[in-house]
Amino acid sequence: MTKKHPNIPVSSLDFLKLLKANNNRDWFNAHKDVFLTEQTHIEQFADGLLNEMNVHDLIETPSGKKSLHRIYRDTRFSKEKIPYKNNWSGRFSRATKQLRGGYYFHIEPGNSFLAGGFFAPNADDLKRIREDISFDPAPLQAILKSKSFVDTFGALEGEKLKTTPKGFDADDAAIDLLRYKQFLLIRHFSDSEVTSADFLQKANQTFKNMRPFFDYMSLVLTTDGDGLDV
Repeated sequence: MTKKHPNIPVSSLDFLKLLKANNNRDWFNAHKDVFLTEQTHIEQFADGLLNEMNVHDLIETPSGKKSLHRIYRDTRFSKEKIPYKNNWSGRFSRATKQLRGGYYFHIEPGNSFLAGGFFAPNADDLKRIREDISFDPAPLQAILKSKSFVDTFGALEGEKLKTTPKGFDADDAAIDLLRYKQFLLIRHFSDSEVTSADFLQKANQTFKNMRPFFDYMSLVLTTDGDGLDV
């Protein structure tokens, strides 16, 4: 018997469309019961995804509910003063300091995607990554050119320097990789894919396909040149 996974219903996207058209506190409070119902569907989806991910990775996030981000926006320092996000989103953290990288899901009509990687590496981590790439870019290049990576993510994404990073040579064979300030893996999904019965399985496989990249980065960031813990 095929295992049934919790899916994201069409109603969860429909609620977001209505919220986008009525993004104010009066409307939201009048439809709070609908919000709570739809949020429960997202929590159940995240729970199911967490269970699948723990088969092939060690996730620190204890539950789907704990993975979800609040729908309320902090408008104090934002020019856009709408009080609510027009999406469902959440994050799964990997367990132990030896496992680097994180998983993110974003559900929004017309703009749903799964992502992972390193959004804002600190200066020390970025330096270690660049030094390893410069020393031997082949391991990372092999991952980025692999069929599973290309078929799933297309290419590495993230903000890049327009110039050569300090301390490196402009003629470095891996200069394009050295210019990255972020290292992001992103896969977009249509609304019909998000609400399909097999979306959870696709989401799980997408995150699973990030592992070679995460394993490479974890090795770089947690060991020295002799393979010893740092």
